[in-house]
Amino acid sequence: MKTFLITGASSGIGEETARSAVSAGYRVALAARSVGKLAALVDELGSDNAVAIECDVTSFEDQQRMVSETLSAFGRIDVAFANAGLGATTPGTETGDPDNWREMVLTNVYGCALTAKVCLAELKKTQGHILLTGSRAGRVTIRGSVYGATKWAVTGLGQNLREEVKGTGIRVTLIEPGMVDTPFFNEPKPKAMKAIDVANAVMYAVTQPPHVDIGEVLMMPTPQVEG
Repeated sequence: MKTFLITGASSGIGEETARSAVSAGYRVALAARSVGKLAALVDELGSDNAVAIECDVTSFEDQQRMVSETLSAFGRIDVAFANAGLGATTPGTETGDPDNWREMVLTNVYGCALTAKVCLAELKKTQGHILLTGSRAGRVTIRGSVYGATKWAVTGLGQNLREEVKGTGIRVTLIEPGMVDTPFFNEPKPKAMKAIDVANAVMYAVTQPPHVDIGEVLMMPTPQVEG
């Protein structure tokens, strides 16, 4: 049985992807800092199908342990989803919070690169698949958005990673959603996409035949009908 490792798995896109992956027959390794939420998700999915791993993606040691615990539980990694991310607490450059910027860069960029680093050796063994959660904000210009700049970096990381793994059988997919109604935001976003919409895009990419590599999935809410 194949194994699907997900960072940022305790809520939102990661949580819904875990449910979808188990429904598709995968075992899932669920990594996040919120161990209580992970434990509840393991209870829901079943301990035969899921394992919870406490992990701060900004820590190289935590991510190395994440891989070790995944292999101890399930013996292999077929899909790695570098999904953990952090948003801006205040918008813009002039009014932005430098401490928040540091955390965004460490989580969104450095953490994503670490997930790739620690998983690539195992993905080569399985000719597996790595997915990175980018954003539409990493494909358009948003005034003063340091968050957007971190997602532009993720776009570049994914494109460069694809070049690095050519000939190994590993597939690389950038998942680039627009606004999604998740706990990422403090208030509900009723006109946004749902986390399950993004999970469906993830599963579309990973369920393609081995000779098909979905490079990017750029998705956004359909504009509302006027009138």
